[in-house]
Amino acid sequence: MFGISPLGWVHTLGSLPAIPLAIYMFARHGRIVPRSAPGALYFVSMLIGGTTVFLVAREPISYGIGAATILLLVAGYGIGRRMSQFGRAGIYLETIFLTLTTILLMVPSVSETLRRVPDGHPLVTDPKSPLLLVSLASLVVMLIVGLTVQILQLRRRSRFAHDSSQGGTTA
Repeated sequence: MFGISPLGWVHTLGSLPAIPLAIYMFARHGRIVPRSAPGALYFVSMLIGGTTVFLVAREPISYGIGAATILLLVAGYGIGRRMSQFGRAGIYLETIFLTLTTILLMVPSVSETLRRVPDGHPLVTDPKSPLLLVSLASLVVMLIVGLTVQILQLRRRSRFAHDSSQGGTTA
C-alpha cells in the first residue's frame, strides 16, 4: 500500500506521533518542552524517524535531513542539561533547535504524502508541481512566523521574570 516497504512503515509509524505531540506542545507551551512526558515521547519518535531514514531513503537529500534532524534533536535536548553554561541563550537555542526538528519532519512528511496519496493516483507526480512548491513554501513561512513568535514570547517571559525578581511591575 502506497508503495511503502515494511521497514518504511516502521519509519513512518515510528515518526508519526511526533507531529501531534509537537502540535500539542506548541499550542500548550508555545514551544517543544523537552523535560515533559510529551517531550520525551517526541524525542523517541523523532529519533526513530531520524535513524530509520538511513534505511529507507531513496534520495541523497533524505540522508542530510536525517542527519540534521538527529544533530538538532540531540543538541536541543542536550542544552537543557547544560542550561546554566549557556545562560539566557540556552532556552533560545533549545527552542530554535527543536522547532527546526519539527520542520525537518514536516518537509518530507508533506512531500511524501502528496507524492503517495491517494494510492495509485497521487496528488503530485512532479517534484516541481505548484501544489508541492506552495506546500513547502508554506512550511517555510510557518517556520519563520513560528520562530519569531516563540522568540518574542521567550523574551517577554524573561523580561517578566527579571522585572518580578527586581520587585518591579510590568504594564
